[in-house]
Amino acid sequence: MFNRFMKALVVGAGVATLFAQSPAQADKLDDVIDNGELRCGVVLDFPPIGYRDSNNEPAGFDVEYCQDLAKALEVEAKIIPATWAERLPLIVTNRADVVFGATSDSLARAKTVGFTIPYAIYFAQAIVGKDTGVTTFEDLAGKRVAAAVGTAPEQEYLKIAKERGWDKDYQGYQSENEVFLAVAQGKADVGLTTNTAVKPVVDQYETVIAGPRMPWTTDYTSVVGPRKDVSWLNYLNLFVTHQVRSGRYAELWGKYVGGDAPELRIPGVMY
Repeated sequence: MFNRFMKALVVGAGVATLFAQSPAQADKLDDVIDNGELRCGVVLDFPPIGYRDSNNEPAGFDVEYCQDLAKALEVEAKIIPATWAERLPLIVTNRADVVFGATSDSLARAKTVGFTIPYAIYFAQAIVGKDTGVTTFEDLAGKRVAAAVGTAPEQEYLKIAKERGWDKDYQGYQSENEVFLAVAQGKADVGLTTNTAVKPVVDQYETVIAGPRMPWTTDYTSVVGPRKDVSWLNYLNLFVTHQVRSGRYAELWGKYVGGDAPELRIPGVMY
């Protein structure tokens, strides 16, 4: 009896020591609050969603969303400029805590990073050179079509282009600004972007006009965080719902895009 009692004490003491030596497992939410800083990856060549203003300061819908989240957390916001291709690596390598970057919530990407419920939705649309004669999607046959590498418009277009043999004329660029400039200078006939970017580009370049809407589905985009950090993603989901409930989402959409903010609720699902 005594030996069994002593063994139990030893085992109990060992377990207690193990727990005492094991550090508490903080999550991303704790880390951000403890660090006093929220690192946001934002694409800044996607006006009016993300861009640099006349003072070369980050501005736009996504920038203000980052600042709103930082305010809710009572920390400072740090904007990390990102290209389209850098969005997921910023999270995977822990160079950013969150990405506001019009990122489509594809199942393939969800194997690498975590996604919130949609915080903004877009549809793909083309900008075209004035003299190209492009007015419909079918007119893209034989045209030099350009898009930013790693974006949903690029991926969706190439699916169709490869089936039809159009992909030989495709041009990939590292940023949307390069795409817009290529069309404006006549190096490409068509540039693929989203509906939110068309007006600023057409206003900027006299040689560019609004083109047709692309035939694929509406692009639901999510805030991006680490895939395994469920508590952080839960907090981000709640943040997105509060932006809508408070009217802030509608306010910022009206400020940067204009018109009524698109309905984020998807028919037939919870949100």
